[in-house]
Amino acid sequence: METAITEGVQITVETKFRSDLSHVIDNQFFFNYTITMENRNNFTVQLLSRDWYIFDSLNEPNFVSGNGVIGEQPILKPGQQFTYMSGCELFSEIGFMKGFYTFKNLTDNKLFQVYVPIFKLIHPPRLN
Repeated sequence: METAITEGVQITVETKFRSDLSHVIDNQFFFNYTITMENRNNFTVQLLSRDWYIFDSLNEPNFVSGNGVIGEQPILKPGQQFTYMSGCELFSEIGFMKGFYTFKNLTDNKLFQVYVPIFKLIHPPRLN
């Protein structure tokens, strides 16, 4: 589990290798990641967009940007959390993801970035 706090928003990431969705012989490795974001500010915030850097050790890096997460742009009041799960397919046994979310402070409408800590995507047998 990886955790980081930026601008009063805490991001926690947990990853899981999915053997049922992977085809190791064909170099296809699927991972789920669960992200929990918690607003630790004394004002309400809204997640607007995401930007990801995806590193796959045998391939070119991939950049992904888009509005919201899983089709949502959650609003978090002080102390509230939002959790979602998504996935990533790699074509090597070792990789990682990192990135940031763009949030809006709903009190003054200012935008700010919240960083997602680097999280590893590693096929479990490679950990030995």
